[in-house]
Amino acid sequence: MSHCHDEHAGHSHGDGHHDHEHDHSDDITPALQHNLYQHIQFDDITTLNESERDSGKAIVKKTWAERLRLEPELVSDADEQMIVNIPFTGQVKLHSILLRSSSSDSAPRTLRVFINRDDVDFDNVDNLKYAQEFELSQTSEVQDLPVKRALFSRVRRLTLFFVDNFATGLRDSDNDDDVSNEEDGDVSRLSYLGFKGEWMQLGRAPSQILYEAAPNPNDHALKGTSAKKMSDQM
Repeated sequence: MSHCHDEHAGHSHGDGHHDHEHDHSDDITPALQHNLYQHIQFDDITTLNESERDSGKAIVKKTWAERLRLEPELVSDADEQMIVNIPFTGQVKLHSILLRSSSSDSAPRTLRVFINRDDVDFDNVDNLKYAQEFELSQTSEVQDLPVKRALFSRVRRLTLFFVDNFATGLRDSDNDDDVSNEEDGDVSRLSYLGFKGEWMQLGRAPSQILYEAAPNPNDHALKGTSAKKMSDQM
């Protein structure tokens, strides 16, 4: 797993804006090379179990330059689980998922990803087959999670299910003293979500390829018939 290394990542609880003065211009180009930001349908993003309405949408709306800002932040509501639905404007070949949480116990620990489903909710999520599962890191660095590209070659919608957080395991072990903050155990927190891959506009690419090969589709469609008639006359 690769990360966007932040030498000041430990100081993640700053003033709510950029946490440091370090210049990250050197790592912007690689991250933006296949960034799918402009191909996300932001208005149609939905999040289940968010404590503040549209906060899931807000962290996806952050640009790469804003990835280290703490606010806005997605915080779960009733418990530590969250489901985020991200539709794209066309079909994408997904390369990786980018996310940033923190080094606290509120950092999500397990992520399951579903492809092209619009029916995932907390009533059925445990019974549905997911495409890939990730074990996340407890860090305030941006995590770059590479997907199995063969499975993610025709993505129109992604559903991200954050199953638990790092406090969950501590509670399961009945060692409550290890949970540094009671609130951290009850909620999960995310401050950035992004995606890398290749985009294709649905319904356009095949037509463009056809017309580039045959500028006049009518002439192209009659070529075989004309050739056969000439052969019959000879």
